[in-house]
Amino acid sequence: MNASSRSDQDDVETESGAGKAAGPRVLLVEDDGKIAQEVAEELESRGFRVQHAATGPDGLSIGVAGGFDVMIVDRMLPEMDGLTLIETLRERQVATPVLVLSALSAVDDRVSGLKAGGDDYLTKPFAMEELAARLEALMRRPNNTRETMLRVGPLTMDLIERTVIRDGVEIELLPREFRLLEYLMRRPNQVLTRNMLLEDVWNYRFIPQTNLVDVHIGKLRRKIDEPGGPPLIQSIRGTGFMLRASE
Repeated sequence: MNASSRSDQDDVETESGAGKAAGPRVLLVEDDGKIAQEVAEELESRGFRVQHAATGPDGLSIGVAGGFDVMIVDRMLPEMDGLTLIETLRERQVATPVLVLSALSAVDDRVSGLKAGGDDYLTKPFAMEELAARLEALMRRPNNTRETMLRVGPLTMDLIERTVIRDGVEIELLPREFRLLEYLMRRPNQVLTRNMLLEDVWNYRFIPQTNLVDVHIGKLRRKIDEPGGPPLIQSIRGTGFMLRASE
């Protein structure tokens, strides 16, 4: 099935099945017909409703019309590249979360994708399980995720440069630690259970018996807390953890 026939079929399926399907709507902008078909079939098997566009201008016109829960945009598209597409969507006040797909994996490429207005970046080739998990995580994010700087107490996080600073000193974090701290900083003074963290930070579909969260919280504390000072991340006995908004 080529990309254009896939797009036409998706239009029909979306309209005829609108009263039946309750799953989240996904706009997939991808010019590679084989990849588009594989992604669409996998997501539909997981309950998503997928509409496909094969070019940047088509993706723009469909995306501006709205009604989608999340978008997947390939970086290299005919007629209008993916980053220009995303930038144009943001200029037109379309705030739908966007996952950027690209064969380019350098840090500068990822930063460019995020600066253009993307919310996450996934390099090719990728596992379908990771693609689906990232989409679900994007849809669970609060509506204020277009922020590029987070500030809680003495901590400042730059989401584009992927840096964390406390009192003028940069803190080196591993990718999972950065993601965990970002989740906490988006929800200051909120009690977050271990199950919430496992689902939203680790993308677990089931909750295993593990001390994974506690281990990573411990490592994160050793990096962000001042020696002898009160911990920024408080343990809530029998429940989970909370990031205090002030010292």
